[in-house]
Amino acid sequence: MVFSSNAFLFLFLPLFLAIYYVTPNRYRLRNWVVLLGSYAFYAWWRVDFLFLFIGVTVWNYLIGLMIARHGARTTGAGRWLALGVTVDLLMLGYFKYANFGVASFNALLTGAGFEPFVLSHVILPIGISFYVFESISYIMDVNRGDVEATRHPVDFATFLALFPHLIAGPVFRYKDLAEQFESRDHSFDKFGEGATRFMQGFVKKVFIADSIAPMANQAFALADPTTGDAWLGAIAYTMQLYFDFSGYSDMAIGLGLMMGFRFMENFNQPYISQSITEFWRRWHISLSSWLRDYLYVPLGGNRHGVFNTYRNLFLTMLLGGLWHGANWTFVIWGAWHGAILSVERALGVKVGSAGRFAFGRWALTLLFVVLGWVIFRADNVDVAFRMYAAMFSVGDLHLSEVFAGDIDRLQIATLIAALAIVAICGIRQRLPAQRFAWPAPARATAAIGLLVPLFLLALLKLSAQSYSPFLYFQF
Repeated sequence: MVFSSNAFLFLFLPLFLAIYYVTPNRYRLRNWVVLLGSYAFYAWWRVDFLFLFIGVTVWNYLIGLMIARHGARTTGAGRWLALGVTVDLLMLGYFKYANFGVASFNALLTGAGFEPFVLSHVILPIGISFYVFESISYIMDVNRGDVEATRHPVDFATFLALFPHLIAGPVFRYKDLAEQFESRDHSFDKFGEGATRFMQGFVKKVFIADSIAPMANQAFALADPTTGDAWLGAIAYTMQLYFDFSGYSDMAIGLGLMMGFRFMENFNQPYISQSITEFWRRWHISLSSWLRDYLYVPLGGNRHGVFNTYRNLFLTMLLGGLWHGANWTFVIWGAWHGAILSVERALGVKVGSAGRFAFGRWALTLLFVVLGWVIFRADNVDVAFRMYAAMFSVGDLHLSEVFAGDIDRLQIATLIAALAIVAICGIRQRLPAQRFAWPAPARATAAIGLLVPLFLLALLKLSAQSYSPFLYFQF
């Protein structure tokens, strides 16, 4: 089940919210509703993987208790932490990388003239990357003494299973939500804020991302793209991915508000960044901060000399790329960003400030980002380098007849609208806030007068189109 589906919008969500709000707000009973509702949401896809999910939950809950019993940062706690993280990573590694590892190993075997190794195809459980990372952060925080191990198994299970973020993030930390499991506010204003945010994300996903998607897909499927084809396809995917993923995050944050939770923001106008360092403070913020705190810092961060700092930056992004998927394209994408981050650190590049804008730095950063998205999107390395060859061949800037015949005016208009939205929002953030002060009544009027009709039109579009999952479901 996905948020942008009739089953979710007209069956699951109304039924869940009705049960949630008729349940008394005491004894953590609403946490039970959230937990059981989230399990039902997950089981809609496959019931058998729900048991794996529950097993991961029980394992890490018990590991947290054992760490707490020994005391934060003690030798005994360290052993339990190592055991917990090892089991988590082995489980993630099997389901996510077994097929990739066997395929890579078989390529070496067949190249050497040996018979390939046979392994039944391993199905990837949805959301596994997110709930494993969240489990690891929990037991690491308990060991660090940043949070007390919870004695409420339902609270911990609800933390991992919260259906708004279960499939594609944001990546949560228990310490940021612990108090909200004990008590949280519910009000018409908060529910209305959440509904508005959900509609905003829905429009971004269904109206913009889904309309641009065919253009990007067709460009990357071309056997011999022109320079114009390749650049238009790369730009289309750059916009599609942002509006798809940020739209999901908006919907997740909105659903959380409707249940009284307030989640962290996951995007902050990333395409106005003036360095890759700044980009990673604005793009998928929950993941980039997770990688910093639970991978870069444990590797040593910048505490052990210049060389080790660059190595740690590179390894963090390399592993972050691999986290996105079992494909050499993601490894290369992670290495690309890791190398640029290391160079920026060596050159002393500063993160851009809200009041200063250097056009050259912004243009170069956006170019690096777009080039990175090409390898990120490509099905394999060959497709990526075919796109790169076309982009930098300085050949035919016109669209090929095949590509031009497959795209329509609506797709072009939507892409232009997406670029305009990104530009306007970026300018609005870069310039002084007082220039764009908008009274609350005006915002409410705009939400009712513009957002609601767009949301209703998006519902009609959704009902007329085929199934369209979020891009980050595959991770």
